[in-house]
Amino acid sequence: MRRRLAAIVALVVGAATIALAVAVAVSEFPRALGLLGCLVVAAASGWYGVLRRGLARLVGLTVAALAIAGMVALLIGGGPLLADLLVVAGLLVTLAAASATLAVHVPLPAVPPPRRPVLLFNPRSGGGKAQRFSLAAEARARDIEPIELKSGDDLETLVRRAVDRGADALAMAGGDGSQAIVAAVAAEHGLPYACVPAGTRNHFALDLGVDRDDVVGALDAFVDGGERRVDLAEVNGRVFVNNVSLGLYAEAVQRAGYRDAKLRTLLDTVPDVLGPGAGRLDLRWRGPGGHQHRSGAAILVSNNRYRLGRAVGSGTRPCIDNGVLGITVVEAPSGSGGSIRRPQRPWREWSAPVFEVDADRPVPAGIDGEALVLDPPLRFRIRPQVLRVRIAQKHPGASPSAMAPEGLWAGVLQLGSIASGGHSTPATSRQRRPEWT
Repeated sequence: MRRRLAAIVALVVGAATIALAVAVAVSEFPRALGLLGCLVVAAASGWYGVLRRGLARLVGLTVAALAIAGMVALLIGGGPLLADLLVVAGLLVTLAAASATLAVHVPLPAVPPPRRPVLLFNPRSGGGKAQRFSLAAEARARDIEPIELKSGDDLETLVRRAVDRGADALAMAGGDGSQAIVAAVAAEHGLPYACVPAGTRNHFALDLGVDRDDVVGALDAFVDGGERRVDLAEVNGRVFVNNVSLGLYAEAVQRAGYRDAKLRTLLDTVPDVLGPGAGRLDLRWRGPGGHQHRSGAAILVSNNRYRLGRAVGSGTRPCIDNGVLGITVVEAPSGSGGSIRRPQRPWREWSAPVFEVDADRPVPAGIDGEALVLDPPLRFRIRPQVLRVRIAQKHPGASPSAMAPEGLWAGVLQLGSIASGGHSTPATSRQRRPEWT
């Protein structure tokens, strides 16, 4: 009933917001045109500044800031402020109601708890979450043996020793790079695995359906948890749970100081990769049609496909059991003489079970956020449903985008179906084909 009510709110408020926005735009046509012009100037000059250094960057970002200030001035002093605020509020309410409607909780098949589960935890991950939440004590209270990863320890060695001593289930409390190591060993031995969200961002936990705000509750995966099977991916034999990035982000994570100043390092890397005079990445790959290409600004290869450019669920994976890699290639801006024009297609994306990238020299890569250098060719492949994941029954059990539709019209139809008493099936229970877009 709660989901149905949220769908009704999303449809009613959304329709009213659109009608109000159209009425405001028509009644305030010159001002609306000025707002659009300021938006275009802000976007163009901001992009110009990000791609450059020194004085050129300062000028570009200053012009963008002035354009944004102009938008604010037009909004405040040029027309009915209350109507503008109502449009913004209506949009926020619509998105919130749509997200609540599409929120998912998937009851997973119950399984017997393991007899000798082990929790490995990194006390430094996530700003010290393991200590803050007393994970070791909470694990012992659930008959789970805690093993601390100390400075100088090799995580894979610790995991394998635990398995040799008879561990029949493995959990990891740490970042996604550590999750990949433990998940790989669990899959190798066919053991249940639990992801405890004690890292900084916990992207893998999010897409698995683990509540990232309930660190201690994730331990209940080995108490009363359900089980599902998900995919793992690998590049040149190294397992990753989220993605491998080549290009802009990969260049940034290689630089000294990235951990201490991520945004500044990323901005300093942009001109080298995308700016005027920047050379194209020395990477070669074949698209879905079989034609060979050279990469533009970045390549992202993920364990299943990410949703990109959507209002709901963008940056997450609807499912991690579809048996395919997600491949996204971002094109670099083109132009000559310092001018930049938007390419016809900023990125292309498709899915495939395997993918290969070749180069003439070792390739910097960001693997689940960790900086590495790989020898070419880079051979990616998916390993379908090799990981037995345990998830606490009170946690969602599926990605937040598992029920999110692919387009606006599909979203309206889905909300309408739920509002009228219909149901929506999470992506985790759908049989989906590899797709080429």
